[in-house]
Amino acid sequence: MTLQIRDDRARTLAKQLAERRHVTMTEAVIQALEAELRREAEAVPLAERVARIAEELAAAAGPNRRTMTKDEIDAMWGH
Repeated sequence: MTLQIRDDRARTLAKQLAERRHVTMTEAVIQALEAELRREAEAVPLAERVARIAEELAAAAGPNRRTMTKDEIDAMWGH
């Protein structure tokens, strides 16, 4: 089975990557696709990342934490 790159931009990018890595254009495309598939598989959804950060901040605040007032927040931002 063949893969034909008919888009000039895609061909240019594949050629640039191949030249930088000193591989064929086919190998450059394979490497790029494998890297992107790995990145997608390892990606952590935004909601999960935010939840993790919130948990870390809550843990850092300790058991005696309190909610800041609007006035305190405004003062912190220079309002």
